[in-house]
Amino acid sequence: MDVHVSLLGRRDLTGEIYRQLRAAILEGRLRSGDPLPPSRELAARLSVSRTTVAVAYDRLISEGFAVARVGSGTFVSPGLAARGKPAGTPVGVLTPRPVWAGVPVPATDRWRSARYDFRPGIPDARLFPYRAWRRLMVRQLRPSAVGFGTYGDPPGHLGLREAICRHLGTSRGVRALAEDVVITNGTQQALDVVARVLLEPGDCVAVEDPSYSPPRRLFASLGMRVAGVPVDDEGLVVDAIPPDARFVYVAPSHQFPLGMSMSLPRRLALLDWAQQHNAAIVEDDYDSEFRYGGRPIEPLQALDASGRVIYVGTFSKSLLATLRLGFVIVPASLRTATRAAKFLSDWHTALPAQAALADFIDEGGFARHVRRMRSVYRARHECIVAALERDFRGLLRPVPSSVGLHLSALACPDATEAIPAALRRAQAADVACYPLSLYAAGPAPRAGLVIGYGSIPTEDIPEGMRRLRHSFDG
Repeated sequence: MDVHVSLLGRRDLTGEIYRQLRAAILEGRLRSGDPLPPSRELAARLSVSRTTVAVAYDRLISEGFAVARVGSGTFVSPGLAARGKPAGTPVGVLTPRPVWAGVPVPATDRWRSARYDFRPGIPDARLFPYRAWRRLMVRQLRPSAVGFGTYGDPPGHLGLREAICRHLGTSRGVRALAEDVVITNGTQQALDVVARVLLEPGDCVAVEDPSYSPPRRLFASLGMRVAGVPVDDEGLVVDAIPPDARFVYVAPSHQFPLGMSMSLPRRLALLDWAQQHNAAIVEDDYDSEFRYGGRPIEPLQALDASGRVIYVGTFSKSLLATLRLGFVIVPASLRTATRAAKFLSDWHTALPAQAALADFIDEGGFARHVRRMRSVYRARHECIVAALERDFRGLLRPVPSSVGLHLSALACPDATEAIPAALRRAQAADVACYPLSLYAAGPAPRAGLVIGYGSIPTEDIPEGMRRLRHSFDG
């Protein structure tokens, strides 16, 4: 193991080696059983005599910090626990921009042990096709793999971009060439790249209210003015978009978090508005693979005749949350700039995973998985709707929805004030659920719950909903 020891400007060389190794052991940087560098090797690296190092090691051994094993070397003593923490960075005088003071970092461990997990946006990791995925990843992690060990093209693996175009062309009616696609680390990076390409600090960005909060905070961190726009039963209220908005971010297929789909007249009105105001539309089609009823409506991208719609998608909802593979499809006029923005962001997304996903799509594995999961999620969706209609009358009213991995329920007038306390009791009962108010973009949040069914086993839903209902009883 390489161990940093600095002797610059020091006189007591043996003492410095001893003290720095001892500090590393006490602070836990060198753990019980870790090997110390061979004395000859460390002496050569420090340009000192071997005796200088050997004396330091003898002192560590005599004090019980290390043990010598004939023929093996010197090791940190077994069973020796750290007695302190490594030194952190100095407090410093640098201060972040004020915008970062209000950005919460997700506490991913908060609900990790919840028995009944109704958090939205999380697919069922238990049903991910791990065996097939391992086989495809192993194929890519060989020296013979195309491009192995070198940097790749910023827009991403060509095979994956072509596979995405074929898949979306047949399943969603999206019109795109591989040149129009840039692979990203999820939706969040896609939005970051597009915003950097199109917007200047101070520009107005319109978002749905309520909506997913990280994109709003992302736009604000880039210096944009973020305006919440109300939604109704038909989706975004186009007439309420600020006239100076240069960028409208919407999820028309499955509004997040309320869940309705934007009607065709409203989609056409939004396209007309963008044309009249010289604005861009970013269409987030995050979980439209899972539709359980109703006739699908063409994406905005397929209805767009002037090249104003930017289409964003992700595999984090359809496959695995930790996969972190997404994409953005841009009009031809933005191809070069979007590729440059992706390059400056992180050069390119991990290539082995991209190549494995391309094969997974081309071999039919992705379509099979989506069909299987659509059936699973449909059953969960129906189970939750039935429980809400049967057991939560007078408390919650489900918002009609037939797409995705979650649904929302609005609080009835008499139950509005009961939501915060009910969620605290639900948490104590091992139930994870989020309030609708968490996603408010404006000052008047709606009261209700957002109930996800991606990660909870179907057989656990009845008991989870029973506990959630009981939490309203006080």
